[in-house]
Amino acid sequence: MKLYLMQHALAFSAEEDKERPLTPEGIAQAKAAAKGIKRLGLTFELIIASPKRRARQTASLIAESVRFPYSDILISDALLPAAEPQALRDLLHAEPAASAILVVGHLPQLAQLAKDLLPGSNLLFANAGLVCIEIDESQPSGLRSMLTNQQLALL
Repeated sequence: MKLYLMQHALAFSAEEDKERPLTPEGIAQAKAAAKGIKRLGLTFELIIASPKRRARQTASLIAESVRFPYSDILISDALLPAAEPQALRDLLHAEPAASAILVVGHLPQLAQLAKDLLPGSNLLFANAGLVCIEIDESQPSGLRSMLTNQQLALL
C-alpha cells in the first residue's frame, strides 16, 4: 500500500473563525499541492479526510485536481486530532494491499501514525505537504518521499 499523508492547508485560527476554514493562503497552498500531485501522475483508490472543515476543503481541492469524485471522499472521525491512532490503522488495514490512499488530517495524529509506521522517525509535517509511506506486510514500512507544499508547487 502506498499511503500518502497530508496535513490540511493553512486555516484560520479558532479566534478568527471557530469552524477554522482554509485561509486564502491555505486555498492557494492546497491548489498548488493539487497541481504538483497531478503533475506527478498520482491517483488514489481512496481519499480519507477528517470531518473538520479545513481537512475536508483540502481533500476536495486535491480530489478535484486528480479527478477523484468528491462524493467518494471518506470522511472519518478516525482522523480527528484527538482520535486514537489505532482507529485509523484499523481503517487502513481494511483496504487492499495494492491501494494508493491519501489521508488528509491533522497533527499530532498524522505524525504519530508516521512514527508508528516508521519507528525512530520524527517527520515534520507542513501544511499541504505530502508524505508517502510504502506499507508492505512482508517487510518494514519505508519512507518513499516527503515534499513540502512549496516543492509540490514547483513541479
